[in-house]
Amino acid sequence: MAELFDIEEIEEKVILVGVSEQDGDDAEDSVSELAELVKTAGATVVGTMIQKREMRHPGTYIGTGKVSELAELIQILGATGIVCDDELTPAQLKNLEDLLDTKVMDRTLVILDIFAARASTSEGKIQVELAQLKYRLGRLTGLGRSMSRLGGGIGTRGPGEKKLEMDRRLIKDRIAQLNRELKEVRMHRDVTRAQREKNAKPVAAIVGYTNAGKSTLLNTLTDAGVLEEDKLFATLDPTTRVLELKGRQEILLTDTVGFIRKLPHHLIEAFKSTLEEAKYADYILHVVDASNPQMDKQMLIVYETLYNLDVKNKTVITLFNKQDARTDSEPLHDFKADYTLSISAKNGTGLEELKELLCEILRENKVLVERVIPYDKAGIIQQIRKSGELLEEDYRAEGIYVKAYVPMEVYGRL
Repeated sequence: MAELFDIEEIEEKVILVGVSEQDGDDAEDSVSELAELVKTAGATVVGTMIQKREMRHPGTYIGTGKVSELAELIQILGATGIVCDDELTPAQLKNLEDLLDTKVMDRTLVILDIFAARASTSEGKIQVELAQLKYRLGRLTGLGRSMSRLGGGIGTRGPGEKKLEMDRRLIKDRIAQLNRELKEVRMHRDVTRAQREKNAKPVAAIVGYTNAGKSTLLNTLTDAGVLEEDKLFATLDPTTRVLELKGRQEILLTDTVGFIRKLPHHLIEAFKSTLEEAKYADYILHVVDASNPQMDKQMLIVYETLYNLDVKNKTVITLFNKQDARTDSEPLHDFKADYTLSISAKNGTGLEELKELLCEILRENKVLVERVIPYDKAGIIQQIRKSGELLEEDYRAEGIYVKAYVPMEVYGRL
């Protein structure tokens, strides 16, 4: 009988490495967040090293003396690799691998790994692979002549195409193919967006720092069934659901991918079509984890990311979430928001107030009308139900009496 072997998955044990370039920067907070990313990716943090330097070392990220210390630390702690808190250049990556003789990763690679594991739709998978290939393309390094291969065919002379060049060409071909596929997906998304505009339903994009509670909010309001986890980037693919308000009003809520410190530019570029949901929305629901000590910094990062995506001149409602987890009672402020509310998406606190606020905001662009509509013109009432807020409806001898808030285009027809 053949002997059976148990194949155990090797647990990754990593040391986090960061550089603090000036006093008062957020290097420690950033490395703490990196620890959460590493945990989400499935590895265990066994040590941390943060070096204070005027600038990152161009060749080795940290100073050469610290590299020697790090090599000893790897041996002592039995680490299988290191993760640097910034995106490494190809030279830094190669030098660290040579000097430390261990696996070297950076923040971008960890985020890409998480995105690859979490992407579920075809669009998400295309976007992640595209970002991974662009990241790899800049880090291809050859091994001199040993990477050369002889060309096929009879009588070939000398080295043929180098493996490095072949890899680079294959990656470029795959990137071109993925860009074509993504273009088709974006066209489909544009058609869907145009259909929404045609239906005249207002759209609110739910944005915020990763793990702020965006998916929980969408699920509680609309029973969307989106994955909720106390992990970074629990959901990647955008979900749109209808929220019904008073007066038969409806608003579309769209969940978006969470923002984070040092979000890799490859990902911003690849996920632009997803993130642009915020750009084309009528309103922004900015979800903030009010229980997080880094709340103010996280809010700043969200606004910076929105600015980079050219999301401007939108009505912003900031929702200070996780009130049930707060340990202080300090008043909360967001001076960039038009409205602020304190909520708990988990237990539903403040969500009725949010619905009331959305009703009020939707009314701002509408006109209050009272009319008796003849029965032969009754079709206009369906238009009022679809794009307005019907307050009263009474069937009388002379026609149908309606009292409603209607948009200007419907008011013109009345």
